[in-house]
Amino acid sequence: MNINFEYHNVEASERLEASVTEKLKYLYTKFEMITRADVFFKTENTSSDKTGKICNIRLSVPGPRLFAEASHDNFVSAISESISDLEKQLTKKKGKMMDH
Repeated sequence: MNINFEYHNVEASERLEASVTEKLKYLYTKFEMITRADVFFKTENTSSDKTGKICNIRLSVPGPRLFAEASHDNFVSAISESISDLEKQLTKKKGKMMDH
């Protein structure tokens, strides 16, 4: 699995990359159909203190790509929510693939 990182209005961080890589490798052990992951970190000015740090993850798998986005007050929470959403999508996709 190939992992690409992009930063928009955010300083590149090895700690964030290591965190995402670890979680994506866990997903890959459960769902070997993942071929590539694109991870985007962004910051936005928001009126809420609980949002603004955004993590988008796009996974390339057979069929349509999977995508998850989360916005929190820190990137760690945004990463966790995005990974959790993708795990649900992958579970659903794997179930559909088993039926055929």
